[in-house]
Amino acid sequence: METRILYIDDDLALASLVKRNLGRASHDVTHTHDPEIAISYLREQSFDVIVLDHYLSNMTGHDMLKRFQELGIGIPVVYITGSHEARIAIDALKSGASDYVLKSVSEDFFPLLVDAINQTVSNARLREAKARADEETRLAKERAEALLAEMNHRVANSLALVAGLLRLQANNSGNPEVKEALEETQARISAIAGMHRSLYTTDDVRNVEMQPYLNALVKDITATAAKGSSTSISIDVDRILLPADKAVSAGMIVTELVTNALKYAYSESQQGEIRVLFNQSDETSARLAVEDDGVGVNAAQPSAASTGLGRKIVKTMADTIGSGIRYPETDRGTVAEVIVTLAKPE
Repeated sequence: METRILYIDDDLALASLVKRNLGRASHDVTHTHDPEIAISYLREQSFDVIVLDHYLSNMTGHDMLKRFQELGIGIPVVYITGSHEARIAIDALKSGASDYVLKSVSEDFFPLLVDAINQTVSNARLREAKARADEETRLAKERAEALLAEMNHRVANSLALVAGLLRLQANNSGNPEVKEALEETQARISAIAGMHRSLYTTDDVRNVEMQPYLNALVKDITATAAKGSSTSISIDVDRILLPADKAVSAGMIVTELVTNALKYAYSESQQGEIRVLFNQSDETSARLAVEDDGVGVNAAQPSAASTGLGRKIVKTMADTIGSGIRYPETDRGTVAEVIVTLAKPE
C-alpha cells in the first residue's frame, strides 16, 4: 500500500534526496518548505504521515506541532533534527510527535527514516482499526441493550396483563380457597413483572436498583393484599444494585413474607406494622428482612409463613441469593431475614 507523505523542510538539497530515497521505498512524497502551504496541503489533501524538520524558515518544528494540535490535525509526525540535538527530538515527542530520526551524514539516515515512517504509519493504522472496532463494539452493545430493554418492556407488559387477568378471576371466584390461591399467584407474577419494568426504565439492563423496585412492589402489595387492612407497611432500603436474577428472587421473598404477615401477624381488629428492610452490612453482604410485631412464630408449630408452597418459594430463593432464610428470636412478633451475597466491588 502506497504511503502518502508530507515532507516539511527548508533544506531543498536534503528534500530532493529524501524524495528520491523514499520514492524507491514506494512512498509518495509531497514537499514544501513553507509552513502555511503545508497547512493548506493538510486541509485539502489526505496524508498518512508528516515528516517535519526542526529548523524552518520562520519557525521551528515545535511551533508547527502546536499549530497541528490547535487545528485538530491528528496525522502522525516523524520529527527530524540534527544528530547533536537529541533533546529537541525528545521535546518533540512530548509535544505530540510519534517518532524521531536524527540527521547524519552517514548512509544510515535514509533507511532509519524509512523504518520510522513505516512503523509510524503501521501503528497509526492499527490505532484506527482498533478505534473502528471499538466503535462497532459500542454500537453493537447499544443495539443489544436497546433490544434487551424492549424485550423487558414487552415481558413486563405481558406479565402485567396475566396478573390483571388473575386478579379478575380472583374477584369473580366464589370459592375462598381458589380466590386466595389466585391472589397469591397474581402477587408472584407482579413481583417478576416489576423486575422487568425496573430493567427497561433504567440505563443499566443487567442490574436492578432495589430501592425503587421494592418500593413499587410494596406499593402494589398494599393496593391488593393489604386493601382494607389496618396494617401498615413501611420500607427502608439502601441503594443496592442486584443482578436481575437475584433481584427477582429478593422480590419473591418480600412478596411471600409480606403477604403472609398481612394474613397472620395481626388479628382483624388489631392495628400493626410490617417493616421491609434491605440494608447493606458491608461491601459483600446486605440484610433483607421482613419484620412485624404480631403474634410471632411458634418454632414447634410453624405458621403459614414457613409451610406449603410459600415456604418452598422463600427457602429456594433465599438459598439462591445468600445464606438461606432465618427466623431470629425476638421479644415480640416475627423477624424473617436473609443475608444476601453482593458482588465484590471492582
